[in-house]
Amino acid sequence: MYLELVKRLKGALARHIRQKYSADLPIVLERPPKIEMGEAASPVCFELAKRLKKAPRQIAQEIQNGLGPVPGIARLEVAGAGYLNAYFDRGAFWEVAQRGAAKPIPQGLKPLAAAPVDVGPKGPTPKGDKIIVEHTSINPNKAAHIGHVRNAALGDTMARTLRYAGNNVQVQNYIDNTGVQVADVVIGFLDMEKRTPVTVKMMVMEPRFDYYCWDLYAKATVFLAEDKERAAKLRGETLRAIEEGRGEEAEIAQVVADAIVTCHLRTMARLGIAYELLARESEILHLHFWDAAFAMLKESGAIQFVSSGKMAGCWIMPWKEEVKEAKEGKDVKEKTSGITTESTEDTEKTDEENTQDKIIVRSNGTVTYVGKDIAYQLWKFGLLGKDFHYVKWPNAPEGEEVWATTSGPTDPQAPHFGEPARAVYNVIDTRQAYVQDVVAQGLRGLGHAEAAENSIHLSYERVVLTPRCAAEMGYELSADDAKNPYVEVSGRKGLGVKADDLIDRLEAAALAEVQQRHAEMSTEEQKRTAHAIAVGALRFFLLKFTRNAIIAFDFADALSFEGETGPYCQYAVVRIRGIRRKGAEAGAARVAVSPETAQKLLNDVEGVALWELLRTAGSLDWAVDAVIGAQEPAFVAKYAFQLAQAFNNFYHKHHILSEADEQKRAFLLGLTEIVERELVRALDLLGIEAPEKM
Repeated sequence: MYLELVKRLKGALARHIRQKYSADLPIVLERPPKIEMGEAASPVCFELAKRLKKAPRQIAQEIQNGLGPVPGIARLEVAGAGYLNAYFDRGAFWEVAQRGAAKPIPQGLKPLAAAPVDVGPKGPTPKGDKIIVEHTSINPNKAAHIGHVRNAALGDTMARTLRYAGNNVQVQNYIDNTGVQVADVVIGFLDMEKRTPVTVKMMVMEPRFDYYCWDLYAKATVFLAEDKERAAKLRGETLRAIEEGRGEEAEIAQVVADAIVTCHLRTMARLGIAYELLARESEILHLHFWDAAFAMLKESGAIQFVSSGKMAGCWIMPWKEEVKEAKEGKDVKEKTSGITTESTEDTEKTDEENTQDKIIVRSNGTVTYVGKDIAYQLWKFGLLGKDFHYVKWPNAPEGEEVWATTSGPTDPQAPHFGEPARAVYNVIDTRQAYVQDVVAQGLRGLGHAEAAENSIHLSYERVVLTPRCAAEMGYELSADDAKNPYVEVSGRKGLGVKADDLIDRLEAAALAEVQQRHAEMSTEEQKRTAHAIAVGALRFFLLKFTRNAIIAFDFADALSFEGETGPYCQYAVVRIRGIRRKGAEAGAARVAVSPETAQKLLNDVEGVALWELLRTAGSLDWAVDAVIGAQEPAFVAKYAFQLAQAFNNFYHKHHILSEADEQKRAFLLGLTEIVERELVRALDLLGIEAPEKM
């Protein structure tokens, strides 16, 4: 509602300025900090003043007098030295909001009835074009941890928001089943534990196989660190066998990866996170995606062979001045575009990491994950000239249909996944920023600048633990660790909070609270409510922070019913539903609110707070637009909290059901319904369910 009126005003201003001043200007509309200043303010007159050599305030007054009526806008006022402040027609806003309240509240990852919006300068996407959101993408070698959950929650909410805005979204999960991490676990089974493929297949049937691999991966890391020469040889041989699909190594790798992926799907399903396609790295090799991409990269000169230095025998992605040197026939050395830091040691470390990330093919002939990522990205944009084969994932969570790539025949019932995408969101943590740059550089090197520009890296910072949380999870902390503001986690070292442990812990805490508050509930209802609260607490906690913020997770903070938390927002919905139940029990009749009553209540002195609540409720489309424009899901979480907070202030101020004036009571009840609808929609975008009771 709010965004629609802003767009309408923006269009009217643009047309008027074009006709009166023969000027085409971008119309910026800001939300004023105080409600007394209106609903939208434009500084456009200041830009016009530079061109027309007139005072901004004089131009503003001319526009105010000449603009004419704009539907939904009550008036335009000149403010300060030349701002144009617009005030909405509150009665008309109420009428539109009331009509929307009659619509059903959707749940889940389905498109909602809303106008398509621009996705910002990095990814303009007309309605009807496909957008791929690739998220989660956990190495299938161990259990998922809390950092993976942040990735999945961000990607899932971004996909929900894009769909809400009317876009055609496809959710993919990239499965790196031929990478170093899987190879390390295979080495653990074969070389450390002396397992056979048969025994590993039997182990997969045991509960929490992903937990077993979590510990084995940490042990394998230590084992391989003891002898770097042995580690390089073992990894090289194992990786080559996995890539070529031969021997016990490949057999165990497939068993382990498939089993772990099923565990990951089950874990994420607990959080309401689902996928349409699992794009497996093995098919990039076996269906010759990489061969096609490699030929294209070599032919275009986008990659170069290194003949000397530490990277001798490798194919790498030259960077900046290296491209020029390569074209001049010079050997490419180990230069990098490393990130500058205060520490020389840190700089050298970053340079070394970036050097490794530029390697597309290792000297032993195996392909790095960066190379396979380039092939995958080319496929997403329809630039590879090849397509995957598809089958249903055999062990999808109950009620879900998940498809996966395969080297075998395609299921004739498979959806058509291969149509080109207009934009691609890759949800990967900020430490992979350089790798994402290399992938984009690969697209540019092949002449696909637009695809490179529309390859959006939705980056995010890591998740750490508060010392209190780490202690609650059973980690032994040194005296120094306990004094630190947070405790680092590392899957390679086996340190971290497994996602299932985290959800179990949150559900147990929520269940204890629900049992205390609602002993009358059945056991099943108590468990369902506790699950909804736990998921709401976790997802909101991970989404309320901007992507560039390091999150220090804490159980007590996340589960609090007060403050900026998921349960606080859920409880606002529960309160509204409680009001409705009490009204029904009291036999309260539904009464229509006259337009005159709505206008009077919203425009009198006491109506400012009512208007603020209504305007906030009607601003979900504004928040969605902000999420897509800035690629920042935190804006929806912020909107949900602000709306819940505004409603709670309203709830404590007004005795809704006992209001003596029938028309006012009907208005207050109607306002609560609008708030409920929009708050439930916002929570749905965050992947959070609002229970009936808490």
